[in-house]
Amino acid sequence: MTMTIQFEPIQEQHVPEVLAIYNYYVLNTTVSFHTEPLSLEQMRAQLMNVPAHYKSYIIRSGEASADIAGYILVTPHKNKQAYDTTAEVTVYLHPDQTGQGLGSQALCFLEEAAAESGFHVLVATVCTENINSIRLFERHGYEKCAHFRQIGRKFDRWLDIASYQKIMKE
Repeated sequence: MTMTIQFEPIQEQHVPEVLAIYNYYVLNTTVSFHTEPLSLEQMRAQLMNVPAHYKSYIIRSGEASADIAGYILVTPHKNKQAYDTTAEVTVYLHPDQTGQGLGSQALCFLEEAAAESGFHVLVATVCTENINSIRLFERHGYEKCAHFRQIGRKFDRWLDIASYQKIMKE
């Protein structure tokens, strides 16, 4: 089923809803490696203080939805000039919006936005317990390029992460 969705650049007024989505994952999952909820100021700093060619969007689903269904980010991979054509991509959906094909549509949109901004490589870093995200990125042509074992600790256990990359144009 393909859901009708719209994307809007993240604005100041969206930050509280985006924060609520993110903090759900902080408190309840290993999707995020934060162990404590972020404050409004911390989330604002992460979303609003990035160079212009890195894009962040909210996702609205349905015909006239006032609620944010999720958000997507294109952020710096590393803070060194040689990485300027590489970006980290992130998809966070409201927990009630998962499993409906929204992530796939969002990732396609995000890739188009990244390509328009001139990015050559996209990287997604995922906790290896997050099978749904791994499947999403693999379905869209991302290849596993790194696996870091026991790199994080949350909920009293060691966690692995894997990095997936997609070369946009050869």
